[in-house]
Amino acid sequence: MVLSHFPRVTLARLPTPIEPLPRLSAHLGGPRLFVKRDDLTGLGLGGNKLRKLEFLLGEAHAQEADTVLTVGAMQSNHARQTAAACARLGLDCELILRRSSHFSDAYLCNGNVLLDRLFAARIHLLQAHESREERMAMRAETLRSEGRKPYCIPVGGSCGLGNLGYVACAEEILSQSEELNVRFEAVVAATGSGGTQGGLVAGMKLHAGVPVIGIAVEGDRQEQEALTSRQAAETQRVLGMGNAGFEGEVLVLDEFVGPGYARPTEAMREALSLAARFEGLVLDPVYTGKAFAGLLALARSGRYGKDQSLLFVHTGGAPGLFGYPESV
Repeated sequence: MVLSHFPRVTLARLPTPIEPLPRLSAHLGGPRLFVKRDDLTGLGLGGNKLRKLEFLLGEAHAQEADTVLTVGAMQSNHARQTAAACARLGLDCELILRRSSHFSDAYLCNGNVLLDRLFAARIHLLQAHESREERMAMRAETLRSEGRKPYCIPVGGSCGLGNLGYVACAEEILSQSEELNVRFEAVVAATGSGGTQGGLVAGMKLHAGVPVIGIAVEGDRQEQEALTSRQAAETQRVLGMGNAGFEGEVLVLDEFVGPGYARPTEAMREALSLAARFEGLVLDPVYTGKAFAGLLALARSGRYGKDQSLLFVHTGGAPGLFGYPESV
């Protein structure tokens, strides 16, 4: 198996289950809906980033790093999962986070950031004008001057190495679809930093698998498709599978972004409500809520028949609900 060539640590409970959503499917009267429960990966309340961190922190361990740095928004799910993983592995963790001014006090002290502190991460707050990547590089250089061995992870853990976690996930999905005797017409997932969708696209291409539809949570379709194509291509290069691009093979829908990243929309609120009311499924307002709104739109579009099936990748993020109470 090609992924076995890469250093890796065990963090997530895998494979995550695929579950049907029968009541919601019946309510919509459209295709059969299923969910891939990557919110159930376990450590630090779970989520998709643990798949990426298995490879990234595998490399950090191989390099004998003692401190891990990463960047994100104040309520970053990736930051929370990184902090939890570092706690498990005995690594120091430093998070460089950007706050926003248009949220309530809960944004600064509840949800993911509360968990960051509980996992003993050191938090650095960015000023509005600062580059998060430059700040992380400066902090890493300071740590090196103190004799430490830092390891830097890009936003969302999205890079060729980290995305291998979703190459593995694509293989899981294809194996589970055979076991369930279900053919998925498409896999639907949130797209932000592009790594989750990029890894899925690269993994599906390796196996002539299922189309992957990204639902953007920021930016527009053109820039998100370009970003995701680059992520998929970099993943392919890391795998040693050549330099063929993915232009024209990546589909991202941007109709569900609304006024911007982490800004609420009525479609997102409906998605949270329907998932909870019909299936007891908890989504978050930033990523999975908007992505599930995209899934609902696809199910209602008439593009897919009642006998066809769609798979939603639940990337986690439920702790974020408590950081954005005004969004629900």
